[in-house]
Amino acid sequence: MLKKIILLFILAAVAVSASFYIFNDNEDADQKNQPPPEKKEQPPENEADWIHDIYSLSKDGMIIGAPFVAGETKNDEIMEVFGEPERVDKTSVGDYALYPNRHVTIGYRNSVAVDLRLNAAELKHIRYQEIIDALGEPSDIKYYKDENNHHIILIYEPNSKYQLKWILDNPTEYEPDPTVHHISVVATEYPEKELPVTISEVIENMSVEEKIGQMIFSSISGTELGAEEEKLIHQYKVGGIIVNKKNITSPSQMVAYMNSLKEENKNNVPLFFGIDQEGGRIAKLPGDLRAIPSHFEIGKQNDPSFAFEIGTVLGKLVSSFGFNVNFAPVLDINSNPENPVIGDRSFGINPDVVSKLGIQMMKGIQGENIIPAIKHFPGHGDTSVDSHDELPVVQKTMPELEQMELIPFKQAIAEGADMVMIAHILLPSIDLEFPSSMSEAIITDLLREKIGFDGVVITDDMTMEAITNSFDIGKASVMSVKAGADIVMVAHEFENVVKAITALTTAVENGEITEERIDQSVERILKLKNKYSLKDTYKKEANINELNQLIDAVLRRYMN
Repeated sequence: MLKKIILLFILAAVAVSASFYIFNDNEDADQKNQPPPEKKEQPPENEADWIHDIYSLSKDGMIIGAPFVAGETKNDEIMEVFGEPERVDKTSVGDYALYPNRHVTIGYRNSVAVDLRLNAAELKHIRYQEIIDALGEPSDIKYYKDENNHHIILIYEPNSKYQLKWILDNPTEYEPDPTVHHISVVATEYPEKELPVTISEVIENMSVEEKIGQMIFSSISGTELGAEEEKLIHQYKVGGIIVNKKNITSPSQMVAYMNSLKEENKNNVPLFFGIDQEGGRIAKLPGDLRAIPSHFEIGKQNDPSFAFEIGTVLGKLVSSFGFNVNFAPVLDINSNPENPVIGDRSFGINPDVVSKLGIQMMKGIQGENIIPAIKHFPGHGDTSVDSHDELPVVQKTMPELEQMELIPFKQAIAEGADMVMIAHILLPSIDLEFPSSMSEAIITDLLREKIGFDGVVITDDMTMEAITNSFDIGKASVMSVKAGADIVMVAHEFENVVKAITALTTAVENGEITEERIDQSVERILKLKNKYSLKDTYKKEANINELNQLIDAVLRRYMN
């Protein structure tokens, strides 16, 4: 209540100093929703002063005519002052309460006002160029178009907590200097949905569909948010998204796409955002970034400090674009020179060198609050075919694996690995029937019980032909979860994602997979998201020059 009184005093002071505003908050409580008395519009004497006053208020998350703070004021407090809205529009990103008599619209997330909009007639005296002259160039410019509107949106950031948006008709040849349609003050930080205290209680409050969604690492389509992505988030509530090269055209496009996905997901558990950024030939981030050395080049230097600093660089790179998972480092040992898929992606042929350098790269990535996924367990180095094209067969016994392939994985797990990616390879001496990504003998018996890994297990992409040549993707996804995988990656095509989710849902409904088994995986996933404090927060466009300077500095120190 004290806070509300203070805000009302602030508003009153602003109203006195800015007498041109049309709002009057002194009416009696029973007249709150009555239209204000007619007032003849007069052109403002000084639009620049208006603009600066609006900007000044936005620093505190406020607009004229509404004694509320974006990101703080709750719905019930607003109802006490404004009463019932004329109507509430429900959208995919929240509810919007309309108060047309007050020329105010309020957007809510989880019963907190996060978007305060003002469309007073006086704003229509302010023009595009006057905003630029008064405030300088905006931080960002966006566009919105539907059947009735075509707007340009000038976005300013008065501080890290709020955005001030000026929404105008899009400039045209006939009207190059349009007037303001409305303004919006948006909180960039606000209380998330209140969740139960413990992860167990979170899981108890989740539906089976929400749990299964957390166990999917999904592909996306195209280069901007579309209907398929909205379904993945709102209908299927996927827990992770992988970005491929086809989804990327430029740094600004990539960050904008990521931000739009995060905005859509605001009311869900924060997303994993993953990318393959190993260095060398596996580098998917956009822009003219300096080349990062391959694992093989780092292996030739055989310097743990170099590996750690490259890990730090990789962490900074993926973080700058809004990712929180990097599918690296590669801990496969390049023991077969005919291997078509690993090669220079490996640190070398010596398991001790691979272990030492891989662990340091992993720690460098972790140091930037990015989740590394060590791969490809139990070892993809001694294969002669590419699992993208067919299922590799490795004729090694368990003792042979323990003397070579398993060493880097065991040591990395002992040093705190968070996520392990399972390869699509067949090891007949261990499991004659199923690839490692679908094998209980490998995931549960070997990785979980014998090696003792209790973190998150994720499959390699289930759309690779090593799987799809012999298995239906839905059936393969069920087999992977039954074998012990926590996350099924489906990195290509929306239809494949739906098939995997549908098959897992059916398997739980018919008792093939128990809900207790699903809960085990969801608990590991949520623990990892909590550990790294994942949030769907926006990112500004990555500064390519700064990132290149960072890369150059590291390379100068180690690769003269």
